[in-house]
Amino acid sequence: MRAMSASEAILTREPAEIRALPSNVEAEAAFLGAVLIDNRILEELQTPLKAEHFFAAVHGRVFDRIQTLIDRKAVVTPVTLKPYFETDEGLKELGGTAYLARLTADGQGLLAPRELAQQIYDLALLRELISVGRNLVEGALDTSEAVAPLEQVEKAEAALYAVAEGAQTGSEAQTFAQATRASLEMIEKALLSGGHISGKTTGLTSVNEKIGGLHDSDLIILAGRPGMGKTSLVTNIAFNAADRLRRDMADGIAAKDSVGAAVAFFSLEMSADQLATRILAEQSGISSESLRMGRISRDEFQQLSFASQRLAELPLYIDDTPALTIGALRARARRLKRRHDIGLIIVDYLQLLQGSGRSDNRVNEISEISRGLKTLAKELSVPVIALSQLSRAVEQRDDKRPMLSDLRESGSIEQDADMVWFVFREDYYVAAKEPKVPQGSDDDPKVQEAHAAWRAEMERVFGLAELIVAKQRHGSTGKVRLRFESRITRFSDLAPDDLRAAYGGGDE
Repeated sequence: MRAMSASEAILTREPAEIRALPSNVEAEAAFLGAVLIDNRILEELQTPLKAEHFFAAVHGRVFDRIQTLIDRKAVVTPVTLKPYFETDEGLKELGGTAYLARLTADGQGLLAPRELAQQIYDLALLRELISVGRNLVEGALDTSEAVAPLEQVEKAEAALYAVAEGAQTGSEAQTFAQATRASLEMIEKALLSGGHISGKTTGLTSVNEKIGGLHDSDLIILAGRPGMGKTSLVTNIAFNAADRLRRDMADGIAAKDSVGAAVAFFSLEMSADQLATRILAEQSGISSESLRMGRISRDEFQQLSFASQRLAELPLYIDDTPALTIGALRARARRLKRRHDIGLIIVDYLQLLQGSGRSDNRVNEISEISRGLKTLAKELSVPVIALSQLSRAVEQRDDKRPMLSDLRESGSIEQDADMVWFVFREDYYVAAKEPKVPQGSDDDPKVQEAHAAWRAEMERVFGLAELIVAKQRHGSTGKVRLRFESRITRFSDLAPDDLRAAYGGGDE
């Protein structure tokens, strides 16, 4: 009697309704046989194949064990696999461990292992798509509860995004080995970058050294009172990250190996052209005011033209749609991730977003928004920077430096955030304290003394800014001193001499 083939053995024990799902058990068996003959196939594989992508559960278990052994630098053959499957009930139904040897019997998979892997992966996506479609239909037909079609559309888009990212990868628990592998990759990246950045770069060395870069899945809240330069700072970070990716890719460095990132900037307050003007001002060295008013020379216009040419290929995507809901923002972010593989999301600013409309007060609505932003960071595995307003309580204190309790409207912002930053510029407040000189009292010694003291104080703090890291899950809190050029709205690292002066000669 002819021996039953691998696919026949699987299919005879699968119910008819399961067999109707898209699958190719023959392809799975042939691919596993090829890997068992030549382990190097897995090292060269481009398809992100996982155990859950196999239709036959036993094939998924065999693939998982092969991966584990290869990670341990072991040679994997039917013989070395045998001890791990002697008690496997699913394999017993197929003839026991002898089935492992049958996988390598004809070696047909060696002819096209990449194509087989791609087909297994594609069929898994189709099965997941069928599951998503079935759930969508069931949800749309169920009118027993409140009908919320827009919410269902957002859920559908999230589910479809998960399918686009890979069958079931969003819902499966990771083994500790997988989590450890990801952790080691992050540590290796930090090591190769010089020992101070494991995430996306901010473009500011002093900030990178403090926080280790912007980490995937993190929600970073950047808060400050009006006039402190919150938007300027995130605009600088957006440009720096996008420009680093552009330069790395031009040098032949793969996007996944770059500390730069394509950036999605959701600007709910400023228009896209206003944001572009800020970046042009920063890069050309011409003030934003001069650009807006058209008060520039021909040489400066030429300078501006060169800057715009450099920025033409910048992977920075600006969405200035006003009054977005948190659901709509997440849907737009997913599309940008799918189309442009964005690696950083910026929201300016959190309080201009709207909730789902179900919250009965603003505090609950802000809580829903902050939770939604954290969920987005985890779902897309990118850092999200969201700007936030501070309460006026700051202005009532002698020391104007913000504190976590100043975060406006909801304690959930602090709770959901992985990092909380505050921007503080002392020169903003010192400038407001300039002594008034009464008419005819220019020669009064007391007036002159007061004005001289104010000028000395202004000279000490002018152009200095502090980035206060008030919360950080990955490391310590503290502050970073920066230089701020208000004329072109640019933050930069302090030079060593300026740094010593800012820290009072290193006493702090």
